[in-house]
Formats: sequence, structure tokens, C-alpha cells
Amino acid sequence: MIVTTTPQIEGRVIAEYRGVISAQSVQGVNFVRDFFAKFRDVFGGRSQTLESALRTARQQATEELLAHARDAGADAVVGVHFEISMPSVQGGMVVVFATGTAVRLR
Repeated sequence: MIVTTTPQIEGRVIAEYRGVISAQSVQGVNFVRDFFAKFRDVFGGRSQTLESALRTARQQATEELLAHARDAGADAVVGVHFEISMPSVQGGMVVVFATGTAVRLR
């Protein structure tokens, strides 16, 4: 299945729009590891804990988006957009929302 952030696929014609689809993934961030990540925020450096949680959440949201596209009878998803949220003030969760348009190609 083709997945793209662009509204069309070069060299292909969209024959049918099957609808807007969405998916989400919520990942908890380990409190102990997150505690040390706060030190990295102060002193600089990358937080591997948060990066890993974001990567996992994005992969899960993408897989769910593809499942919804298959259920809609699509063979591609265009206009994919990811939104990231950390709803907890303490940073204990990472939420990734994915949306796109399921389409059938000619």
C-alpha cells in the first residue's frame, strides 16, 4: 500500500476517494527513565526514552491507519498528517494521531 504526505501520487491517478481515516497510539513513558530525561533537558542532549516512545507510537498509528485503509477498500493513503501531543504535565504519555485520505488508484 502506498502512503504519502502529498495530496496525490506522481504518475498515478486517483480513481476513487474512500474517505478520511484516522488512527491514534498512546504510549506511556517510563517515569524513572523520564526523570533522567529531564536532566538532559537542562544540560542538553537527546532523550532516547521519549524518542523511542514517539517512534513506537508513530509506527502503531501508521499500522492502524493502514488497517483502516484496507477495511475501506483502498490501495493508497494520501495527505497523511501526524500530530503529536503530550497531554500529561509531567510528560508521562505521548499521543500520536495520524490522519489521511484512503483512495483507490487507477
